Amino acid sequence: MQRTILHVDMNNFYASVECLHRPTIRHLPVAVGGDVEARHGIILAKNDPAKATGIKTGDAIWQARQKCPGLVVVPPNFALYLRFARLAREIYAGYTDQIEPFGLDEAWLDVTASAPLHGDGRHIADEIRARVKSELGISASVGVSFNKTMAKLGSDMKKPDATTVIPHGALPDIVWPLPAGDLLYVGRATTRKLARLGITTIGGIAQADRALLHALLGKWGDVLWGFARGLDDAPVARADASALVKSIGNSATAPRDLVCGQDVLIFITMLAESVATRLRSHGFVCDTVQISIRNNQLFTIERQQKLPQPTNLSGDIIRAAMDIFRAQYDWAYPIRSLGVRACNLSTAQGNVQLSLFEDAAARARRLLLEQTVDHLRARFGYGCIARATLLRDRPLGSINPKDDHVIYPVSFFKEGGPICNRITPAHTKST
Repeated sequence: MQRTILHVDMNNFYASVECLHRPTIRHLPVAVGGDVEARHGIILAKNDPAKATGIKTGDAIWQARQKCPGLVVVPPNFALYLRFARLAREIYAGYTDQIEPFGLDEAWLDVTASAPLHGDGRHIADEIRARVKSELGISASVGVSFNKTMAKLGSDMKKPDATTVIPHGALPDIVWPLPAGDLLYVGRATTRKLARLGITTIGGIAQADRALLHALLGKWGDVLWGFARGLDDAPVARADASALVKSIGNSATAPRDLVCGQDVLIFITMLAESVATRLRSHGFVCDTVQISIRNNQLFTIERQQKLPQPTNLSGDIIRAAMDIFRAQYDWAYPIRSLGVRACNLSTAQGNVQLSLFEDAAARARRLLLEQTVDHLRARFGYGCIARATLLRDRPLGSINPKDDHVIYPVSFFKEGGPICNRITPAHTKST
């Protein structure tokens, strides 16, 4: 039986919630932005008047103000956004228990079983939009289709406050003429790679030779080829399902551009300690370390490395992260932000293959030392004890990556698939 999948996207979510709570600025161009003084000065969301001036998410605040001198910038209030996200999911729960969040403002719903009670997909989508507007005071766009990829594409096609239906047989007419970058998970780098082959539309991906896409993008080329052809059969997770923890990571924007290896070591040390602390607190070890590097041109790369043995020691994570960085970054530009992520997690209580080339007793002492540091920080505050490395540059080393963060989940696409479970930040990213 063909499924009926909805993707609900609350329009301009952060900015819409802020305008709802600040009536005096509703008619003005409004953006939600980070802390300019702390170098988190980018646009996180904007309302329609601001969007009309050409402001884009990710613009630096100074760039946005050049486009729109009268722009009103308000700081993010994630507690408020979380509340609205929960209220929206209570509305969705009236139609299905298969609700899979995709960030705070988006969610997939499988309403296949609801149709006999509530009507077809379009009717349910229209009803949800009306309830979100009436009960929450903000608008939403909804895509209706036969799988998650096409439902997501539909919600992006018409904004704000619209329902878009993409039937199974309409892909060549509706979907294939769209730009390749409109397809889920086709980012800027992938778009550029595809364009070099002359592939500029979703139809171009669907009609391309699969082996060619695999050669260009690896396994991800196979996935995108299937997405473009409507072959996504990933289920929508149930609302009460426990999400697997795929990784634990942290990233932050530096107070100033990082310009040398010493700067990077300080910043990676700070992030890796936070990651290792969370690994230990949740009872995990990792066998892969991943880093993300964003330069001051806002171009991001991610690289990873497998570890000799699973670990939750910050020293091991720091060494691996620095090894990756030295091998992968050429310093063409200074660095604006860094991230460190521990992947391929397993329980710390499991059996461990001991190394012939490491003193197991010394490793046990290092673990005890780091657990002692955890205890001191829990009792007296994160800044009560620090590595000497972090004291070499106090502005870089004084960020508290464990507490100065906002967490909200973006679900992985499907278990065992190519998408890593990611946590998306506004200020500091963290799982």
